[in-house]
Amino acid sequence: MARFIQQLQEHTHDIHQELIAGLTAEQASASPKYLYDALGSKLFEAICELPEYYPTRTEAQIFATHAEEIARSTGRGTTLIDLGAGNCAKAARLFPFLQPSQYVPVDISVTFLRDAVDRLQQQFPQIDMVGVGMDFSSALTLPDEVNAGNRLFFYPGSSIGNFTPEESLTFLKRVHAACVKNGKAEGGLLIGVDLVKDKAVLDAAYDDALGVTAAFNLNLLRHLNRLLEADFDLREWRHRGFFNGESSRIEMHLEAASDQLVRWQGGERRFARGERIHTENSYKYTRQDFVKLLQVAGFRNVAVWTDPQEWFLVCHAHAA
Repeated sequence: MARFIQQLQEHTHDIHQELIAGLTAEQASASPKYLYDALGSKLFEAICELPEYYPTRTEAQIFATHAEEIARSTGRGTTLIDLGAGNCAKAARLFPFLQPSQYVPVDISVTFLRDAVDRLQQQFPQIDMVGVGMDFSSALTLPDEVNAGNRLFFYPGSSIGNFTPEESLTFLKRVHAACVKNGKAEGGLLIGVDLVKDKAVLDAAYDDALGVTAAFNLNLLRHLNRLLEADFDLREWRHRGFFNGESSRIEMHLEAASDQLVRWQGGERRFARGERIHTENSYKYTRQDFVKLLQVAGFRNVAVWTDPQEWFLVCHAHAA
């Protein structure tokens, strides 16, 4: 039976303060972590199946082609810590190669994660599994049940792109620090990174023809309605997703389709037609820039694998 540890304490007041600060800023915004309630997590699963959304299948192709090489680089029998695990499928496909001694999926969507871990434990009863519900974007303090030595952090899907480059460096330093045991660094990081490419390819990936990404983005307003007792009318908002070449990032926004007043518990804001709420960034890197970022964060001996088109990058970086 898989164990599950809830470290995500939803302090309602703090959540309200964070959300209201974002919604009342001159440029309204909401953290992308609020995209991932139970429905949002399922919608993201659907996005990963879309023909336009190349990152999932391209990364999967890299892992399938180079799994043995990756396992030789990472070593087998590690404590595999899966950050933003979702349905755990990406890590599970690597189990035969990495043969982890312990699997630790970590996710903010607690109910979704618990169900996924329970199913996975039935498939792999020989692997010790400890699910952890936590928001690792601001801290990475793992419970005592997680083995301290030989940790391999797994962060696929180019989720690192949700952070600014400065935030990414802070996050990578935090991961490196979590690889230190008794003053000695060991283990490392296995990470997927989306690379800069043609704008048309990027735009289509984040604004698909079927409208699944739009539903995913709009669901954030439904989540805000629940968290803030707000009255966003989803019919009066539109999804906008596009590549900002100057900043080398995809931007996702929700755009007001009409002038409207939105109320929530203790406050309100008028949105003019065309005004936007910034909901997510996804930064795109060059190979050289990302390897340098890993090195500045303290990682060494970075091994890299890519696809034939060089659309996506998988890196294994040693902590020491």
